[in-house]
Amino acid sequence: MELVLLLGATVLLLCLCLLKCRSNLTAPLPPGPPRLPLVGNLHQLDKRAPFKTFLELSKHYGPVLTVNLGWRRAVVLVGFNTVKEALVDQADDFTGRGPFPFLVRATKGYGLAVSNGERWRQLRRFTLTTLRDFGMGRKGMEEWIQEESKHLVARFDATKAMPFDPSYFLSCSVSNVICCLVFGQRFAYDDEHFLHLLQIISETIRFGSSPFGQLYNVFPRLMEWLPGKHHKIFAGMEELRAFIMEKIEEHRNTLSPGCPRDYIDCFLTRLDQEKHLSTTEFHYNNLVSTVLNLYLAGTETTSSTIRFALSVLIKYPKVQESMQQEIDAVIGRRCPNMEDRKSLPFSDAVLHEVQRLMDIVPMSLPHYALRDISFRGYIIPKDTLIIPLLHSVLKEEKQWATPWSFNPQHFLDHNGNFKNNPAFLPFSAGKRACVGESLARMEIFLFMVSLLQNFVFSHNGGPDSVDLSPEYSSFANVPRRYKIVATPRS
Repeated sequence: MELVLLLGATVLLLCLCLLKCRSNLTAPLPPGPPRLPLVGNLHQLDKRAPFKTFLELSKHYGPVLTVNLGWRRAVVLVGFNTVKEALVDQADDFTGRGPFPFLVRATKGYGLAVSNGERWRQLRRFTLTTLRDFGMGRKGMEEWIQEESKHLVARFDATKAMPFDPSYFLSCSVSNVICCLVFGQRFAYDDEHFLHLLQIISETIRFGSSPFGQLYNVFPRLMEWLPGKHHKIFAGMEELRAFIMEKIEEHRNTLSPGCPRDYIDCFLTRLDQEKHLSTTEFHYNNLVSTVLNLYLAGTETTSSTIRFALSVLIKYPKVQESMQQEIDAVIGRRCPNMEDRKSLPFSDAVLHEVQRLMDIVPMSLPHYALRDISFRGYIIPKDTLIIPLLHSVLKEEKQWATPWSFNPQHFLDHNGNFKNNPAFLPFSAGKRACVGESLARMEIFLFMVSLLQNFVFSHNGGPDSVDLSPEYSSFANVPRRYKIVATPRS
């Protein structure tokens, strides 16, 4: 009798497994192009701008489509309504972060950017709260940026209206803001070690946005065995980690738990409080990698945006002049503050349009299906990469009158007042949106207004010599570098 029951239970389990397999096999995956063995759809992609291929494929397969990046399946979300429905309306389903090999290698799998589940929840909640406590988006942070803007203006002034590359001055200024939050200190613009670290960050972003960098993300195990620039990039990342670990050790030796100076102090205090909890995510590896996340993201993306903004204003000198007239009328030569933004609708519109046109992270950081997701009548199976195509949102013809052109009117009503557009998502949306969004917005506004108060920007080749198309375009749109001229205003 027992044998009969055992056989019956075995048969029942097999039937259930077969039904589950059949249901998985017949589940409606989002449509997509035919794929080849091993390479998937890689042969179809524009190697220098893969997001453009996704946009073209969506015209045939719709706003939710499946592609294969090598052996890995990915679902691409195209257009504002699709991206919003996923990241905002179904936020809980789309909080997963994809295993982005380049970042996983750089962070050793720890930290905020690549984490999921309880680790992500604990680190994100702590990071947002701590950065706000230290003034992110508030008056205290505004004063730090105002002070740093004075150093930046002084460096520009020291060029004596001769051509110069603004990249490292901008990187120093922006990096010093995040350094104040994270390390509790700023660094001199001629600090050679600081400049070396900024060079590493710049090269890392450029490599990650090159075809070779994207190839690493598709075939990481293979690339580890092959020679190439990625080995130099990862050696540079180890230097960044060593710098961060040195700063953490300095903080540990001078820590006063009741008087935290910065993010590292707060993390170390929490680490000590929870060191006996087996479920805590506040441990050394997460500290190092989260600080690395903040340092990288808080330096290059914002400084690149400001550099691109200067190129745009050189390309369109009448727009630069109109901004300066508005700034002169409202602020004069006093130090700008965030309250001024309400009285500078044209300037605010220009800076928003710069970010829209730049489209700095066109494919966002990949999300991930932590379980089977039902979306728009399709099933996105567990372990599928999900690519919210921010490029398709910021350049969607339904949302923008002239999506491929620089047009500040996108953010102005018929009375010249600033108007927001819900499709303005350069920082992504939902629960995985950039934690530093408010800080970046503040930096872009205060640094740009301060620079325009003091200088007229130009290029020796004239406006027509400035090319606004990116130098590299994949993970990030990296703007071209120019030697610009900053002529002091009388």
